[in-house]
Amino acid sequence: MQPAAPLPTETDTAVSATVVEHHRLRHDLAVVRLECDEAIVPFRAGQYVDVTIPQHPRLPRRLSPALPPSLDGKLEFHVRTVPGGWVSGSIVADTEPGDVWQIGSPRGGDLHIDDTGRVVIMVAGGTGLAPLRSLILDTARRPDPPRTFLFTGARHPRDLYAADMLALLGEALPWLTVVPVVESVQDPEVPDPWYERVAPKMGELGPDPEELLEGSLDEIVTSYGAFGDHQVLVCGSGPMVRATVQKLLETGTPAENIRYDPY
Repeated sequence: MQPAAPLPTETDTAVSATVVEHHRLRHDLAVVRLECDEAIVPFRAGQYVDVTIPQHPRLPRRLSPALPPSLDGKLEFHVRTVPGGWVSGSIVADTEPGDVWQIGSPRGGDLHIDDTGRVVIMVAGGTGLAPLRSLILDTARRPDPPRTFLFTGARHPRDLYAADMLALLGEALPWLTVVPVVESVQDPEVPDPWYERVAPKMGELGPDPEELLEGSLDEIVTSYGAFGDHQVLVCGSGPMVRATVQKLLETGTPAENIRYDPY
């Protein structure tokens, strides 16, 4: 893998941030927005931070900001519950505006876009979209952003929780192409009341059934062949990342072109 760009100076001092919005989008997923109380977190787009919440102050959890750094200290996290996950479950179900979180020093750094101008291939599984979205918004600040293709994957159409936001980004950024991928084009019969609440608000910005590609994310991405001269960034669950990276290597993408982060 290519070496990471230089990291910001890290300290062990946590920064306090206050929850200003909590949007529960699915039964198992929420988007949380915060504002830093005083100091800002010196992270770089694509990095992650250790977060502690008041419900479980002794259990930090690794999260990647979904917004690039800003001088006003705004933060956004996308969180999905994991089986037996006390912290993730509390973030999704119990977080309220006014909660104060502690944000640790930034870590990681493999996920970044260099300045070579090479085409960028992004592969996001579930909430692995968060750091890649941060990178997209950060790259939009450049005078000449590279052509970027974002493959975003989920099990079912309704699991594409950011379809409306990505549709708006695709319209605003002519160099960005969003490719939605689902394992099945049919939503499960089990209802999700949280999705049913937000679906009408999405309107025409929801996932277009005609644009959905059906299949596993690793198979769909590598069906386009080897990415011999591209930057390839992969983020998602451990199994998803391992399967995608292995498939990329098998189909001829050089290892040095791939940067990844199990989310």
